[in-house]
Amino acid sequence: MEPLKYPRHWVERKQNKKRISVITAYDGTMARLLDRTDIDALLVGDSLAMTVQGHSSTMPVTLDEMIYHCRIVKRSSSKFVIGDLPFGSVQISKELAVQSAVRLMKESGVDAVKLEGASPLTLEIVKHLTSIGVPVMGHLGFLPQSIRTFGGYRVQGKGGSDQLLLQARALQDSGAFSMVLELMAEESAGHITRVTSIPTIGIGSGTHTDGQVQVLHDVLGLDPDFLPRHAMKERDLWKDITEAVNSFNAKVKGV
Repeated sequence: MEPLKYPRHWVERKQNKKRISVITAYDGTMARLLDRTDIDALLVGDSLAMTVQGHSSTMPVTLDEMIYHCRIVKRSSSKFVIGDLPFGSVQISKELAVQSAVRLMKESGVDAVKLEGASPLTLEIVKHLTSIGVPVMGHLGFLPQSIRTFGGYRVQGKGGSDQLLLQARALQDSGAFSMVLELMAEESAGHITRVTSIPTIGIGSGTHTDGQVQVLHDVLGLDPDFLPRHAMKERDLWKDITEAVNSFNAKVKGV
């Protein structure tokens, strides 16, 4: 299967009914390991605020911190790498958003940027960025950067997807090459996937999307105290890690 090197490859995958796999990465060690896998693309998500920095939401991470982590991941991987534009880097004005996206691409070397929502300002930003050569992935459904507005982690699109469909089509028409559908009712996500021409990448939105994205830490089971309901956990590596460190500790102390 042809690797994802350019945004057009994403659209070709959808046209050929080939699914797309995406997983998060935040550091060089994991990026190098993921380079040995068959995963299609890496997302340096603003979720690093929670997985790496210890915050309770994605909102505190800064653009400079995102650039730092994106640079490390891109340097360490040959995969298609997407960098999240964090809260505060796009919401204030079109000018700031464009500057932020250009900085993220220029200073880290990522292949694309991702931003949340489909407000009139966001759509204007997407259109401008794509016109100057910045590939953009959209993000609809539950928007982590708007958690205070949403009032917690709530599934979107229950009982119908008219508004979400309008947003999806608007993102598509603005030039986005794909979109994440997060915590969206399965029927809504499936409907959007069927009627749009760009790939949908689901997380907690059922199985009828063109692909899936997951947080690496959730898939590996690195946190025994936090596991979202939609996480596709494959291992409980926190057990192996604590056992390995305790074994090392016992050897050092002669226990």
